[in-house]
Amino acid sequence: MDYRERDTAARTVTFGDPFAMSKAFQSLFDEGMALVEEAAAFLDGPGREQSRFLPRIVALAYSTESMRLTTRLMQIASWLLMHRSVASGEMSAQEAAVQKCRIHAEPVSQSSPDLFEQLPEDLKRLIARSLRLQKRIRHIDRPETAPALIEDPSDNAVAKQQDRLRMAFSKSNA
Repeated sequence: MDYRERDTAARTVTFGDPFAMSKAFQSLFDEGMALVEEAAAFLDGPGREQSRFLPRIVALAYSTESMRLTTRLMQIASWLLMHRSVASGEMSAQEAAVQKCRIHAEPVSQSSPDLFEQLPEDLKRLIARSLRLQKRIRHIDRPETAPALIEDPSDNAVAKQQDRLRMAFSKSNA
């Protein structure tokens, strides 16, 4: 364990156990995993067949969007599985924090609108659903809504700098 892992482990408290044990999380988990399975079935079956009949440039957009979809769903599945592992005790909160499995990827822009419109409707629906699910998870995982990762706020370097600035500006206004 290097110094960064020790530092993270020392400051980490809960990672979301209450949420990961809730009915809301179970519903989110079920929805996310069902979407992963549905997308895989589509891309391996009907989607593969439909893509064979697309014009070359649209087929390229299909490939690009299906890779983006797959990547997004794998990030979502990783996040869901990690939270479930922490809640079930299979993984400690410290291990989860060190692994940094949270969804960090910013939403990637889609292919040009005219190409995107030519994609199979089923693929466009899967993409839309995955983006909505990603948005919900990113909202849950935002620092202001996620469980605190800093045990002692006085150990937070950013908070210390903000306090210094507040003090400096309050003195100048007095």
